[in-house]
Amino acid sequence: MLVKTYGSAVQGINATTITIEVSVSQGINFYLVGLPDSAVKESQQRIDSALRTNGYKVPGKKIVINMAPADIRKEGSAYDLPLAIGILAASEQIQSDEIHKYMIMGELSLDGGLQKIKGVLPIAIQARKEGFKGFILPKENAKEAAVVDDLEIYGVENIKEVIGFFNDEITLEKTIVDTRDEFFTNVNNYEADFSDVRGQENVKRALEIAAAGGHNIVMIGPPGAGKTMLAKRIPTIIPPLTLHEALETTKIHSVAGKIDGDTSLMTKRPYRSPHHTISDIVV
Repeated sequence: MLVKTYGSAVQGINATTITIEVSVSQGINFYLVGLPDSAVKESQQRIDSALRTNGYKVPGKKIVINMAPADIRKEGSAYDLPLAIGILAASEQIQSDEIHKYMIMGELSLDGGLQKIKGVLPIAIQARKEGFKGFILPKENAKEAAVVDDLEIYGVENIKEVIGFFNDEITLEKTIVDTRDEFFTNVNNYEADFSDVRGQENVKRALEIAAAGGHNIVMIGPPGAGKTMLAKRIPTIIPPLTLHEALETTKIHSVAGKIDGDTSLMTKRPYRSPHHTISDIVV
């Protein structure tokens, strides 16, 4: 039997929908094609353990899985869940009538639990654009994906919940986030503020001019002089993010995996503090 499930590959800050075609037929062996990297190939062991732990199994037949389009490299472990659901549906262990309506992504633990993944927001935006009904993903990523309107977001903790959902045995709870309310409630809500700085009048004046004119600035001085402390507070005197800028910033942080489970939208201008040793000195 041939079944199709849908995942997504993130390139830069944009996503491309991946069609996962699973065919189960007479014979033996397991074939995974479509330019998968090592992490995707290793999914076979994670899927096998997760299914056995939850009372299911990878069928002892010939399994051929194609990840199309085959010319795009598939990277990471987030394809575990759609691959597992495809195998179960193709081997008729679960119902497959509704699977094609959902984008499915998630990394499996050996006990069937789902781990947090990267790039959820671009995937959700692409899923809505292509007309998917919903998006099933790890619970830790649900708030981040729920920023996208007109797409049902279901955060799940383990594969058994997904199986029960497609078998009409349980009802998953939708994750809903009011994007505009979230944005306007938290915009410019900084922990530190430029008004905290005492003294440093010359430097403060220079920072104000740089912020107003959009200029670069270099601060030189001994450790403890207050360079980092002042730099950390520059975003608080810059105009707040617009909603469009907040979405773009969230997409970048999403791809980098820098969004925690309690955050749905980046509402503050980001501050990064890389150490001077991160780049090698070239002589």
